[in-house]
Amino acid sequence: MSQPGNVPKGPPYLPQAAQTGGVPTVSIDVPALGVLLAIYIGFAATNMTIFQVNNRRKHIFRPSVLLFGFCMARITTCILRIAWATRQTNARLAIAAGIFINAGILILYILNLFFAHRILKAKKPQHAWLKPLDILIKGLYVLIVGALIMVITATILSFYTLNMHTRKVARDIQLAAITYLLFIAALPLLLLAVAFLAPHDRYERDFGTESMHSKGFIILLTTTICVIVAGFKAGVAWETPRPINDPAWYHSKAAFYVFNFTLEILALSVFTFTRIDKRFYIPKATTKEGDEVAETNMSTEENERVSVSSEVKFATEL
Repeated sequence: MSQPGNVPKGPPYLPQAAQTGGVPTVSIDVPALGVLLAIYIGFAATNMTIFQVNNRRKHIFRPSVLLFGFCMARITTCILRIAWATRQTNARLAIAAGIFINAGILILYILNLFFAHRILKAKKPQHAWLKPLDILIKGLYVLIVGALIMVITATILSFYTLNMHTRKVARDIQLAAITYLLFIAALPLLLLAVAFLAPHDRYERDFGTESMHSKGFIILLTTTICVIVAGFKAGVAWETPRPINDPAWYHSKAAFYVFNFTLEILALSVFTFTRIDKRFYIPKATTKEGDEVAETNMSTEENERVSVSSEVKFATEL
C-alpha cells in the first residue's frame, strides 16, 4: 500500500485522478446548480401534479411517479454538490454526490426500455409475448439494480483504500457496470426497430392517444439522448485516468453540465410536455386474462371475435 504525497489522512481519501466536472466551486458551480435546482423542482411539481390529477380521475399512470423520483434524485444531487462546493475537502460529500450523479439517470433508462417494450407488444403481439422475451426483459431490470449496486460499492471502495490492486479491481467493476448500462440505454433502439421494421402483424393494436409512430418517435428521441449520456460516461470511464492537475476536455465543467444535466433535462422535457401519461396510458380493464379483440381486417366476418392470448397482460403497468 502506498500513499500519494498530497493525499490527506483518511479514509476516505479524495480522488487523485481527474474527475468530470472537477471539484465544485462556489463562484462557478453554485449559481449553475441553483438554476438546475429550480428547474428540477419545477419538473418535480409538474409530474406529481399530473399524477395526482390523473389519480383522482382513476387514470393511474405510475411512470409519472418515476419522473418525479428522477427529479428528486437530481434535486439531491444539486444540493450535495452545493454542499461539496462549500466544503471542498469533505470526501464523504464527494462520494455521495458521485453516487447520485450515476444513479439518477437510470430511471430514464428504465422508462425508455419499458415504453419501447410496450410499443413492441402492441405492434407485434404474436411475437413479443413469448415467455422468454418477457423473462429476459424482467431479468434486465434486475441486472440494472445489480449494476447500480456494483457502481456504488466500487465507488465507495475506491475512496476508502490506497491499495493499487484494490483500486484496479474497483475500476474494473465500474467499467463492467457502466458498459452494461450503456447497453441498457441503447436496447430500446433495437426494440423499436423490431416493432416498426418487422413485417406487419395482423393483430397489431394501439393504445393511449395519438399515433403509434408519434409514440415511437418520442422514445427514439429520449433513447438517443440517453445513449449520448451513457456513451459519454462509458467513454470517459474507459479512458486512461489522468492526473488531477492535467484534466482532458471531457473533465471540464462545460462537459459535466452538458452531459449530466442539459441532455437529461431535454429528455425530461420531452417526457413531460408530450404528455406521456396520455399517449402511453392503457386502462387496467384491458389487462385481464382472456381479453378478446375484434379483428379489423376480416371484412367477411365482421362480427367474429377472436381470442388473442398473446395479448394477455399487454397493459401491465410498472
